[in-house]
Amino acid sequence: MATLQLNSVVKRFDETQVIQGVDLEVKDQEFVVFVGPSGCGKSTLLRMIAGLESATSGDIVIEGQRINDLGPAERGLAMVFQSYALYPHMTVEDNMGFSLRLAGVGKEERREKVGEAARILQLEPLLDRKPKALSGGQRQRVAIGRAIVRNPSIFLFDEPLSNLDAALRVQMRIELARLHEELKATMIYVTHDQIEAMTMADKIVVLQGGVVEQVGSPMELYHHPRNRFVAGFIGSPKMNFLPVRVVSAGSDGVEVRLPGSDTTRVPVDGRTCEADQALTLGIRPEHLTLDETGPLRGRIQVIERLGGQTSLYVEMGDDLLTLMVDGDVTHSVGDEIRFNFEPRRGHLFTDDDLALESLERHPLAYLTRQDNRAASDAEA
Repeated sequence: MATLQLNSVVKRFDETQVIQGVDLEVKDQEFVVFVGPSGCGKSTLLRMIAGLESATSGDIVIEGQRINDLGPAERGLAMVFQSYALYPHMTVEDNMGFSLRLAGVGKEERREKVGEAARILQLEPLLDRKPKALSGGQRQRVAIGRAIVRNPSIFLFDEPLSNLDAALRVQMRIELARLHEELKATMIYVTHDQIEAMTMADKIVVLQGGVVEQVGSPMELYHHPRNRFVAGFIGSPKMNFLPVRVVSAGSDGVEVRLPGSDTTRVPVDGRTCEADQALTLGIRPEHLTLDETGPLRGRIQVIERLGGQTSLYVEMGDDLLTLMVDGDVTHSVGDEIRFNFEPRRGHLFTDDDLALESLERHPLAYLTRQDNRAASDAEA
């Protein structure tokens, strides 16, 4: 398919700069997800790649060719929007083949390409239907099929699942992952939903305020976030944060005083830390465990029972922490509980919100779906 490079890309609307000089490399056949809160610039960045917005400065390069001055139709890309934008008076087959007809592709060739896309998307029984006779998920598959028939160098997706209900979103995530495997295509996908990002991406690009906060595999961002924003954005429920103070620090770890009087040693590089320095301890809800002798304690404010898991929202001084525990826990609202965590699961952040480097590199942190595919191909 194709590679993509963004070199110092900037976008301004009048005096407002919404993209702050982005550098990014997308490899051939990668599934890359742009994720971040509303207004972070992810859709604007995608539209610049597509040619629907012009870059104020910087270079957009596909397969070594600078494409800034090329129109959308000349870039060889295909974009799938949040809106299905299907023609209501046309059948599924005619909707999928309409761009080919405009390009002057012959009827037999159109039918062949539409038929292959319908096979991939399991739309063959629906080719004679019109959009009003389709479900939301089926309409989105037709919109994707319209992109497939053009055989683009890169697929672009702008929040394509936002209009679907929860069950359909899960189904479509599976179908998009399967589609990526079958087409072996380069795909760039925009979403505000970090679960979509974690489950589908080879590489995640986390954006905030037009700035790339971190780029990495899903598990790299989960286990080794670069800063507090990434740590709090990636993971559901989000990471807990507690104020702590340094007792001692060195290249082999940082001993911190927890709220109360207990201390623990977190395995991070503490050579830049000083005694009594204020830090923030981050612990994910799934890494907190109920422990009758644990150093942390609080009072349960809310309980959410989800079946196999239960979320406990625990008041601890001025902080409200979340614990993900076994679904059969018998605690009630108002109970005071004690809990603990493994120090290696902790993250420490300085007052400028940067993470201290972990001394333990998680074995899955740098493993991507591309690595898994390469391993499977080697075995074959």
